[in-house]
Amino acid sequence: MRLPRTRPRSLAGQLFAMQVVLIAAVVAGCAVFAYVSGSAQAEQTATRQVRAAAVAVADSPSVREAIGTPDPSAVLQPYAEQVRRDTGIAFVTIMDTERRRWTHPDASLIGETFLGHTEEALRGETFTETYTGTLGPSIRVVTPVRDGDRIIGLVSAGITVDRVSSQVREQLGALALAAGGALALGGIGTYVINARLRRHTHGMNAAELSRLHDYHQATLHAVREGLLMLDGQRRIALINDAGRELLGIAPETEALGRTVDELALPAPLTGALLASEARVDELHLTADRVVVVNTRPVVGGERRGTVVTLRDHTELQALTGELDSERGFTQALRSQAHEAANRLHTVVSLIELGRVEEAVEFATAELELAQVLTDRVVGAVEEPVLAALLLGKAAQANERGVELELAEDSLIDDGALPASLAQRDLVTILGNLIDNAVDAASEGDGSGSAGAVPAGVVPAPRTAAQGGAGRARVTVTALADGRELLLRVSDTGAGIGPEEADEVFRRGWSTHGAGRGLGLALVRQAAHRNGGSVELDRAPEGGARFTVRLPLGDRTATEVTA
Repeated sequence: MRLPRTRPRSLAGQLFAMQVVLIAAVVAGCAVFAYVSGSAQAEQTATRQVRAAAVAVADSPSVREAIGTPDPSAVLQPYAEQVRRDTGIAFVTIMDTERRRWTHPDASLIGETFLGHTEEALRGETFTETYTGTLGPSIRVVTPVRDGDRIIGLVSAGITVDRVSSQVREQLGALALAAGGALALGGIGTYVINARLRRHTHGMNAAELSRLHDYHQATLHAVREGLLMLDGQRRIALINDAGRELLGIAPETEALGRTVDELALPAPLTGALLASEARVDELHLTADRVVVVNTRPVVGGERRGTVVTLRDHTELQALTGELDSERGFTQALRSQAHEAANRLHTVVSLIELGRVEEAVEFATAELELAQVLTDRVVGAVEEPVLAALLLGKAAQANERGVELELAEDSLIDDGALPASLAQRDLVTILGNLIDNAVDAASEGDGSGSAGAVPAGVVPAPRTAAQGGAGRARVTVTALADGRELLLRVSDTGAGIGPEEADEVFRRGWSTHGAGRGLGLALVRQAAHRNGGSVELDRAPEGGARFTVRLPLGDRTATEVTA
């Protein structure tokens, strides 16, 4: 039959037992020390008391006078008893130099020989000894009685050891009461403290707490969602690996104990982490990532800290931008299909009217117009992702009434871009820049359709034959010279004022109201991830011109400028 496993005593219980034993040992040690020191002190006190009595009696003139009389005992016995009663000692014995007693508490022993040592006293010294006499063991002092330089007698005063021991026992009783009280108070205090500890540790023992800590650490490292805990002074109390990665804190950097202000995070993100109120699913940007921030204050009568969770939204935001682009492509293709059907009806009607030559001329002109930009893009940009992006955006820009041009010096050979340069980042950078340029050009020209394309969605090019000198226009330059990739987008819009140049890459900056303005921030992020830079200046046409430079060789991170 298997016996049930007994659960180890809880940590609070173990500490309680250890503290009780420790307190008992300390109290017992103090009691023993007090007893020993009290005994020694009582013996010293008794010695001083009997020494003072013996010396006082030996120095008394009446004692010297009485020793010179024929019957010293008649005078000295009453005197000695009076001193003994007044001082509370056991005996005062006055004797001659031959140790014959003149006084004794027991009068029947007067005239008999003193029991004890007198040699030192006879040499003129006062000494102390413990000796067993007629009254039992006693602490006694023997001192000479002098008449000038001559020793005419001896005085011995003493107190029994039993009386000293009784005094110590009286003190020991009080000491035992004090020790018992201290032990009781210590036990009660220890019980109260350990009861609180038991509540805080939930009755777990040391092994369970250690195992719980190990699980806690493993969980923090395994969770891919960033977790950040701040104390009441906004200092980092805990941060896991995912939190370090999302906030851009290097693994070798000591983060615990630092304030949020010391992390050099973007101002909006720092404000969200320091906010006293809860934040729910707020979108914020770091240098390389888009993160969703949730904060919850920890309160308990007073502010104790904040719990922050961070989710990586970078991939989702990129996918959302691509989905918006696909939606835009679909709308453009639907519009083109409608326009193609109208043109086909026109060709059919011309043929039915017998005007075949005009029908052929009309159809050929439309084919030439559609092929111009395709030939230009395919001939200059052999990178398939960028070529597809430019061609795919052509219909969107055309629908917005914007002419998209590919600069004459554009040239990207096939294989010029390294595999380390993510194609998604190229789409994010060029797509968002063209989107914003088309928005600005269509609004500046006044011929664009209602509604702006969302940030992160890039419009498409128009053919050169459809453009005109007064039409809204966006010019794209894509050039790879072996050392860097140059992507430049300029427009004929109203441009960006100098006062807004520093804010243009901040999340939320937009000319289209709240809830917009993520596209340019994503452009800066993508450029930063690839060690590149983003510059903003004024285009020759008067609008804004954005220039992105991405290194193609040994890429090293450079500072993003605006």
